[in-house]
Amino acid sequence: MSKKRSRPTRSSRSDTPAPVLPAPNRRSRTRLIAASGIGIAAVALAAFGLATRTKAPPSAPVEPPLPSFVGTSTCASCHAAENAQWNGSQHGAAMAVANERTVLGDFNDAHLDHAGVTTRFFKRDGKYFVRTDGPDGKLADFEVKYTFGVQPLQQYLIELPRGRLQAFSIAWDTRPKSANGQRWFHLRAGERVTHTDELHWTQPSQNWNYMCADCHSTALRKNYDASSDQFRTSWSEVSVGCEACHGPGSRHVAWAADRRAGASDSTKGLVARLDERNGVHWTTSAATGNSTRSRPRASDREIETCAQCHSRRVQIADGYVAGTPYLDYYRPALLSRPLYHADGQQRDEVYDWGGFLQSRMYAKGVTCSDCHNPHTGKLKADGNAVCATCHLPAKYDGPQHTHHQAGSTGATCTGCHMPTTTYMVVDPRHDHSLRIPRPALSVALGTPNACTSCHTTRDAKWAAAKAEAWYGPAPAPGPHERLASALAAADAGALDAQAQLRALAADPGQSRIARATALAELTPPPGGPSVDALRVALADSSALIRFGALQAVGRLPLTLRLELAGPLLGDPLRSIRIEAVRLLAAVPTEQLAPDRQYAFQRAAAEFVETQRYNADRVEARVALGTFFADRGNAAAAESELQSAIRLAPSSVPAYVNLADVYRLLGRDAEGESILRTGLSHAPRSGALHYALGLVLTRLKRSDTALNEFSRAAGLEPGNARFAYVNAIALHSSGKIDAAIEQLRSALAIHQTDGDIISALADFYRQRGDSAQAMHYSARLQQLSANR
Repeated sequence: MSKKRSRPTRSSRSDTPAPVLPAPNRRSRTRLIAASGIGIAAVALAAFGLATRTKAPPSAPVEPPLPSFVGTSTCASCHAAENAQWNGSQHGAAMAVANERTVLGDFNDAHLDHAGVTTRFFKRDGKYFVRTDGPDGKLADFEVKYTFGVQPLQQYLIELPRGRLQAFSIAWDTRPKSANGQRWFHLRAGERVTHTDELHWTQPSQNWNYMCADCHSTALRKNYDASSDQFRTSWSEVSVGCEACHGPGSRHVAWAADRRAGASDSTKGLVARLDERNGVHWTTSAATGNSTRSRPRASDREIETCAQCHSRRVQIADGYVAGTPYLDYYRPALLSRPLYHADGQQRDEVYDWGGFLQSRMYAKGVTCSDCHNPHTGKLKADGNAVCATCHLPAKYDGPQHTHHQAGSTGATCTGCHMPTTTYMVVDPRHDHSLRIPRPALSVALGTPNACTSCHTTRDAKWAAAKAEAWYGPAPAPGPHERLASALAAADAGALDAQAQLRALAADPGQSRIARATALAELTPPPGGPSVDALRVALADSSALIRFGALQAVGRLPLTLRLELAGPLLGDPLRSIRIEAVRLLAAVPTEQLAPDRQYAFQRAAAEFVETQRYNADRVEARVALGTFFADRGNAAAAESELQSAIRLAPSSVPAYVNLADVYRLLGRDAEGESILRTGLSHAPRSGALHYALGLVLTRLKRSDTALNEFSRAAGLEPGNARFAYVNAIALHSSGKIDAAIEQLRSALAIHQTDGDIISALADFYRQRGDSAQAMHYSARLQQLSANR
C-alpha cells in the first residue's frame, strides 16, 4: 500500500488552512488559529517577551546518548527467519530507489490523458521518466527517483528543486488484469486538477518530505531550513526496516557480542521490549464463545509503536523511537467529522489507530500482533481463522450466526464487523473499530452499515428489519450508539447536546478516544456543569482525555483558561504542554504564579520550536505569527504572517491574522490592503470578506462594510458568526426586517446559538412585537438551563 499521510480532500477545502489533521475552530478576536508543537529552544524566549531570569528547577541527570542505527542487514545476520519474512512485506517495499527490480509500472512509452494533459511514461539511459505538466503548467520531462508502495498501487516520487520530493498523482494499479489492474490511473479521477490546484502533484499537499516520509523510511529526519526554503531530508534506511519498530539497534548488537562472551543484560540492549504478549494466553469460554486474556495488558507500547504510522496525526518533532510516548512526537486526530462518521466509523483516511481504540478488542487487551504477523504484515491466519483464535467457531462461524451462505462475503467476520472503505481509487481498507452492524442507527442518523454496503440496492430500513428478524429487538444503546447520538446532537445543535457530551465524557464504558472527542466538542459557557466536566477531565490519568479537554478550554475566557490549563503547562507529554501554552499565550507573564513561569517558558519554547520544525507548512507559520501577536510581539507576528503569505499566497488565515495584527498596531488601512490582496487569490472566502467588513467598519465605511458582511454570510450560510454580525450590521443601517430575516434563517441552522436568539429577542422588542420577544427570551432561558 502506498500511504501518504492525511491526504487533503476536496471536502477539506475551506477558508481555514487544511492542516494534516483538523482542529476545532477557535477564534482570538478575528484571527483563525492552527497549532501543534514540541521541543525546547531557549533562544526563542526573547522573541515572545518572556523573562529568562526565572530560576529553573534543578537539572536532571544527564542521560547517556541514544544508541545508533545499524541497518536491517546487521539484524539479518542473527534474525534470518524474520528478515526473510520482512523481505516480502509491504514494509520492506515501502519506498525504494527506482530501478528495474522495484518499478512495477509500464514505462514503455505508455500514455494517460487527464484534465487536458497527456502524460507519457518512458525510459531513457536506464532511468525512468514522466513527461507531464510541471509547476508552471508546461510539459516537461521529470525523472522518477523512488518507488512508493507496492500493493494495490504503486506511486512514484519526483524530485523538484530545493530538496523536495513530490508524490506523482498518477499511480500504477498493481492488481492483476482480471481485477482491472495493470494500468495507469489518476488518483483524482473525474476531477480537473491543473498546476494551480492545491491537489496538483507539484503543490505542498503532495510533498513527500512532510506528508509521507516519516512513515515510509527509517530514522527519517525532515531537516527543513526555513531561511533557504530547502529540505535536506535524510534517513538511515530508505524503507521501513527493523529499527523503525524496534528502535536503534547498536546496543542490542553489543549485547549479542557480550552474551557470546558470557555477559548478561535483561534488556538485551533493546531500546524497547515489544513483549506485552510474552507469556500471555487466551482462554475461550464455551458459554459465551469469547476469550479472556490471562492478564490485563499493562501498556500500549506495541500499539503506539504501530500508531506512529497507522494513525491520523500531525508530527511535532523528529526522533520518535519505539517505546517513547506517542504524544511526545505526534498530535493525534480525535473522532471529529468529517474524518469519522458520527458513530466513529472511518470516513476519511484515518488509518487504524483511532478506530481500534474504540473497539471491544482493544478494551479486552488485544494488541496489533495478536492478529497480524509484524514481520510479514499479513494476518496470522486466513479469513475467519484469525478470528477463531479468540472466538469459538462453533458459535460464530456458521449460518446460525451469520445468516449467510458459507463461503459468501456475508459469512466472513470482516465482511460484517470490519467493513471496508476504498481510498486512492483502488485501496479498500478495513475499519478497525470491530463493531456490530447497526442498521437501525443508519435509519436514525444516516451512518453507514455493513449490510447495505454489500446489498447496495436495499436501504437501511430493510437491513434493520432483517437484523431484528434474525437477532431480535435491538439491544439497549451501546458505546457506538451513545457516541453517535451525542456527536449527531452536537452537529445538529440540539438543545441537549451539551448534556449528552458530558455524559459521554464521564462514561467509563466508553473508549478513551470517544470520551476525549466528547470533551473536545463541548462549547461551555464560563460557568456550569461543562466547565466542571473539563476540570475533572484535565486531571485525568489518561493523556488522551486531557488532550481532548484542552480543545474545549480554548473556547473559554482567558482567566478561566489560565485556571484550567495552567497546571498542564508542566504535563509529562509535550503535545499537551504546547496546547496548554497556545491557549495561554495572551496571559501576561506577571499574572503567572512563580512556580508556573518556568513551566510556561519551557512550553512556550517547545511550541515555537514545533512551528519552526514545521515551517514548511503555512499553518505552522500562521500559528507562530498568532502566538507572537498574543505575546505582544507585533513585529515578529507580522514577519511570520508575511512569510506565511509568501509560502502560500492563497492562505486565508495568514491574511486574516495579519490584518488583525495591523488592527492592533492601528494600521487598518494596511489591513484593508492585505485583505483585498487575499481576496484576489481567494475571492469566495467568507472569512476574508468578513474580516474586510470589520476593517471597513473601523474605518467608518459602514455601507461598504455591510456589503462585505452580506457577502460573507452568503458564501458561508453555515457560519453562525457571519450571519449574526451581518444581522447586526443590517440593523445598524436601519434594515430591521432584513436583520430579523437573516437571524431567523441562521437560527434554522444553528438552533442553539445564544447570540442569535438574544438578538432576535432584542430586535423584536425594539419593533414592538412583545410576543415574539418573549418567545425568544424564553428560548434563551431554556438554552442557558441546558448548558
